[in-house]
Amino acid sequence: MSGPTPTDQLPPIPPKRYFTIGEVGELCDVKTHVLRYWEQEFDDLQPVKRRGNRRYYQEHDILLVRRIRALLYDQGYTIGGARQKLSGGDAKQDQTQTRLVVRQTIADLEDVLAILKS
Repeated sequence: MSGPTPTDQLPPIPPKRYFTIGEVGELCDVKTHVLRYWEQEFDDLQPVKRRGNRRYYQEHDILLVRRIRALLYDQGYTIGGARQKLSGGDAKQDQTQTRLVVRQTIADLEDVLAILKS
């Protein structure tokens, strides 16, 4: 039996403006009910809500979900500890977040390169 996917091995975020909660769940390897719970626990996680209270996440929301996920699943923080870490205003940027941004940038550049080669 395998556990959750390590955060640094999650798929790249496709170039879209909005994502449904189901898409975010797949991109972050987190169940949708967990995302809804995290919205209540983390003030910065506030996706746009439209018709019928449907959630639409943007890329910055997905990066935040991945950071929360890394704190909780990879680094073993509690919800309270992760909330404090996110709001703590650390001058030193979290290494996991940096790795995620670098991997996403590399994936984006590889996509551009593939387009240019074709």
